[in-house]
Amino acid sequence: HNLEMKHLPGADPELVLLSFRYEELERIPLSDMTREEINQLVQELGFYRKETPDAPVPEEFQFAPAKPLPILLPPQAPTTDGKTPLKRDKEEHPDL
Repeated sequence: HNLEMKHLPGADPELVLLSFRYEELERIPLSDMTREEINQLVQELGFYRKETPDAPVPEEFQFAPAKPLPILLPPQAPTTDGKTPLKRDKEEHPDL
């Protein structure tokens, strides 16, 4: 689920991980890996393997392997004007 295979003649095989906005996150070369190693890698990355092509995908895997979007932020003390400031870690990307 959420994995697409594209054969590009003459190109070295690689796994390209994209964000939900189709921005490239990482490239993993696959040339030196066996089929079993690639299957294990994909499973470790959080992809869900359906039993059959038309089998339903459990809800928790619908957007896998993407990291869930932050829905609830931890509670913070309100400022003097009563509003709670939005705080994000500068290392954290809000889309991932």
